[in-house]
Amino acid sequence: MKARTTFFTVIFFMILSIGYAQKDKLKNRLITGKVSISKYHSLEELKRLPKGDLLTLYTERIEVIVNILPNIAFATKPNVTMSSLGIPETKENKKALEANEKASQEYFDSTIQFQKSILPYSDSKDLIAAILFYEQTLKSLHTYNDFKVD
Repeated sequence: MKARTTFFTVIFFMILSIGYAQKDKLKNRLITGKVSISKYHSLEELKRLPKGDLLTLYTERIEVIVNILPNIAFATKPNVTMSSLGIPETKENKKALEANEKASQEYFDSTIQFQKSILPYSDSKDLIAAILFYEQTLKSLHTYNDFKVD
């Protein structure tokens, strides 16, 4: 009985330490949050959608753009860390990254709050144009490396 309790206690602490270690590693990623959309749309597809669905698509694209574009000089894909780019993981750099993540989240939250209250008044044609523009911008991220000069 005592061996069983000891065994489960050891297993519990191992799982706890692994979970904590994973959180620490994920914390210093340069791009966090949603970084992709599930589908690109055509003009015809968007014209058939009700305005509520257009609002959702618009908001999803804003979320992806807010998470990626400010850090495009560093990375265009998730899971890039400071250390993988050769940036020293000093206390100051980690603090700057955390401040940037917090500011990005606050900006996103306030933008979405504004969008939810004001965006329903927009014209469906304008929403469709914006969605197509955002999707084209997101597609261009796949060719970002073509612009890098060695």
